[in-house]
Amino acid sequence: MSAPNLNRKLVLEDAEQVPDGSGGYAENWVALGVVWAEITAGSGREKAGEFITVSSVPYRITVRAAPVGAPSRPKADQRFRDGSRLFRINAVTELSGRAHYLVCYANEEVLA
Repeated sequence: MSAPNLNRKLVLEDAEQVPDGSGGYAENWVALGVVWAEITAGSGREKAGEFITVSSVPYRITVRAAPVGAPSRPKADQRFRDGSRLFRINAVTELSGRAHYLVCYANEEVLA
């Protein structure tokens, strides 16, 4: 197995809840740090809603491994930002038994 080509600079973000002033909460995304990644696109699909069409593309995003519990280790429900593009992380697993890299299964959703 050859090493991944980590050629994309991504920002790892996590959601935090902040009071909205009306007794509820709003979601605010906070940058946790920058990671270098290899991004591989899967097959896309399109869903029609009542007023909009949403296209969804699954991605495999490979990053260097970080220890379990470290803030730099991606986990489900976080996201990567690449400029204005957002990749929501669905699951994370180790690339091989040696645990040098992690594979993040993510989706990019775009309003069409």
